[in-house]
Amino acid sequence: MELGDLRAAKLEEDHSINWVTASVMVIFHVLAVAAFFFFTWKGLFIAAFLWWLSASVGIGMGYHRLLTHRGYKVPRWFEYFLTICATLALEGGPIFWVATHRIHHQYSDREGDPHSPIDGTWWAHMGWILVGKSMHHDTSTLAHYVPDLAKDKFYVWLTKYHYVPLTVLGLTLLAVAGWPVVLWAIFLRTVVGLQTTWLVNSATHSWGTRRYTTRDLSTNSWWVALLTWGEGWHNNHHAHPTSARHGLTWYEVDFNWYGIWLMRKLGIARNVRVADLPVAERQAPEAAEISSRPELVSAPPQVQPDLL
Repeated sequence: MELGDLRAAKLEEDHSINWVTASVMVIFHVLAVAAFFFFTWKGLFIAAFLWWLSASVGIGMGYHRLLTHRGYKVPRWFEYFLTICATLALEGGPIFWVATHRIHHQYSDREGDPHSPIDGTWWAHMGWILVGKSMHHDTSTLAHYVPDLAKDKFYVWLTKYHYVPLTVLGLTLLAVAGWPVVLWAIFLRTVVGLQTTWLVNSATHSWGTRRYTTRDLSTNSWWVALLTWGEGWHNNHHAHPTSARHGLTWYEVDFNWYGIWLMRKLGIARNVRVADLPVAERQAPEAAEISSRPELVSAPPQVQPDLL
């Protein structure tokens, strides 16, 4: 086969639909809609609790601020607990998630970024997980980006079998509470978590305000922050990637930070990293609006060489 044929084959492979992932997404979205025809208060309350547990405790506090950026430290057993909670969000195993996000920071809104709106808003929001192999690299391929996780046998195992905790939870709920609860607490809750998380990739690189000059298109979005437990303060995050706190002022609601703050008070979290702001910015919302003009404040480098 000629070199040109190899390149063409690779290009076709990179742009082909991954039918396993696409099928799972279709099934979950269809059953999420079906949940509205089987309303149950029990299902609603369990779904709300699991949304917080998976999206906030798991993804925001666990995968993102702890494993990816090491914004704080916790005992290893508690780190494993946060990681298991994150798998309930159906966003892949820890090695995949962390590697993808570190790549995103390294190449944010440039060639190599897995999910930039420069390649289209739909691509940034959802298309990137349906096409090609971006969601399906093996752990050895990703190990370069996550040397701290790749040497841990638990993380390697959980990345390979990340669907096991969610499956066990679903079967348990089916046996204990019935099918309507499963529709709400597994399918609808998971879809809500996925769609809101994907807004961080699409919306907060497209619309919002900018406090810091960064080399990417990241923005702060209050409504995305409310839907993602604080992950919508994305320009703050890209300027200070290792900060465990993303909502840097009192009016920037950041539930994930409140959870980390509570863990710190309880003695669970230590070495918590927090970015500081000038006093003027901490005092009034209008000051932050003025400083959102990118030319006023210069941000530190976004890439963390020690983690890549």
